[in-house]
Amino acid sequence: MSTVQISASDVNKLRQQTGAGMMDCKKALIEANGDFEAAIDYLRKKGAKVAASRQDRESNEGVVIAKTTADGKRGIVVEVNCETDFVAKNADFIAFANSIADLAIEQNPASVDDLTALDLNGSKLSDLILDQTGKIGEKIGVSKFETVSGEKVIAYIHGNYRLGVLVALSADAAGAEEAGKDVAMQIAAMNPVAIDKGDVDARTIERELEIAKEQIRAEGKPEEMVEKIAAGKLNKFYKESTLLNQEFVKDSSKSIAQFLDGVSKGLTVTAFKRVQLGA
Repeated sequence: MSTVQISASDVNKLRQQTGAGMMDCKKALIEANGDFEAAIDYLRKKGAKVAASRQDRESNEGVVIAKTTADGKRGIVVEVNCETDFVAKNADFIAFANSIADLAIEQNPASVDDLTALDLNGSKLSDLILDQTGKIGEKIGVSKFETVSGEKVIAYIHGNYRLGVLVALSADAAGAEEAGKDVAMQIAAMNPVAIDKGDVDARTIERELEIAKEQIRAEGKPEEMVEKIAAGKLNKFYKESTLLNQEFVKDSSKSIAQFLDGVSKGLTVTAFKRVQLGA
């Protein structure tokens, strides 16, 4: 065992640097013979061991952060997970998630793996996530990362970091910011499957038609009417499930397409992403 005297101020200094508990910091300094770098490595290894022991744990709690660049041309949404609602509401955890979002905005990675490979404050993000696991004692991770670019991108966070939306508009016109917020709230509430009819994938259309046909046959309608009625049901699906064709929640007399065109002629949605915690 080391004979080096470990002072309370040394323990506190290591605690300030790492966020680890007082007893963990004292033990790390004793094990490292007073060497701060070695003590930090010891704590990080401890974090890695905690992470490894918690790989089978569910981490479905956490926060979703959505942000845009200063020029409003690009946005990101990231989901950072933990195990409990208690940790998800912790100010330090939310600040850590925000630092990840800021890093994504600054560096523009292409995927979750690219994001966690980036350096944050001199350390690789994947290592910092292990550090957080060791410090908090829960499995921490980044599960989703999405990005959107466009002429005007708006970010919206709903329900105490439970859901994040990005929406890109075709122009940075007068009123686009406020309109974009309204559309983002619409996306959060109504969860559209696509922007417009032509953006719905063929598989989804096929599935909706098959369900409609089975329902119609179950109602005893004649076979020659099945296709026509199914087409009507598909149109109803488009109206309910594609963003531009949905009724505007704030004014049901208009579709989203009509609402945007009223804000600025020709204004429309070019892309959107919706990330819901645990979904």
